[in-house]
Amino acid sequence: MAEDLQSLEDLGNTLEASDAAETVAAPVYVQKLDEHGRAYATGKRKDAVARVWIAPGSGKITVNGKDFVGYFARAVLQLVVRQPLVAASRDTQYDIKATVKGGGLSGQAGAVRHGISKALTYFEPDLRAVLKKGGFLTRDSRVVERKKYGKAKARKSFQFSKR
Repeated sequence: MAEDLQSLEDLGNTLEASDAAETVAAPVYVQKLDEHGRAYATGKRKDAVARVWIAPGSGKITVNGKDFVGYFARAVLQLVVRQPLVAASRDTQYDIKATVKGGGLSGQAGAVRHGISKALTYFEPDLRAVLKKGGFLTRDSRVVERKKYGKAKARKSFQFSKR
């Protein structure tokens, strides 16, 4: 250091001064909309990829051209898709259009949920804290393990017999 420090108090004062200079403000999130006034996001889960558009409306959710109740026939999957909207108290404020490919129904529902959550944060950045706390913005990275040679499945072995 260029200056001589005579006591611990001098050291504390210099550290406080340097901390004040280096303090960085929290990132400010801004609204991201396309030319049609919609927010777009991509959600992923397992092998499924969902493209989601959110626009102000009456609360209609469309997945691959069908109503989401018809596409996701099980009540559990419908609940999964609506989770971010319920957590943010925005059930009937946005029309949602999603196209989803790959994976099974469970993975597709998770991908749509992830996409809705991200699109909501792009449309209303203030909702980020609520959705982050609920765990909706985190991409669930678990995927199916690949099958290995010499094995029946990823880890399962063939039956062993000594004779």
